[in-house]
Amino acid sequence: MLKHIVFIKLKSGYSLKDRTNILNKLKQMLDNLQSEIVDINKMETGLNFSTRDSAFDLSLSVELDNEEALNRYRIDTEHKKVLDYMKGLDLETAVVDYTI
Repeated sequence: MLKHIVFIKLKSGYSLKDRTNILNKLKQMLDNLQSEIVDINKMETGLNFSTRDSAFDLSLSVELDNEEALNRYRIDTEHKKVLDYMKGLDLETAVVDYTI
């Protein structure tokens, strides 16, 4: 079993309204993956409420059976739609994959 964690932070330059809309849309897109990708055993997303400068805005945590499942997840069409949306945004990400 492994865990795939992603942290997402929108860079400055977005209005509060735009940030809220973008993050809510992105969270919804990520939440939808759980019902669309069979390799996902468990998934959780969360919008950050911290106001610290170092804080990320959104987190994703996905549990999968193994690396093969992670690789299938990465190339899944629905996952790629989320990545394509993210490519149009000015953001920073951090990723951690580990065995549980």
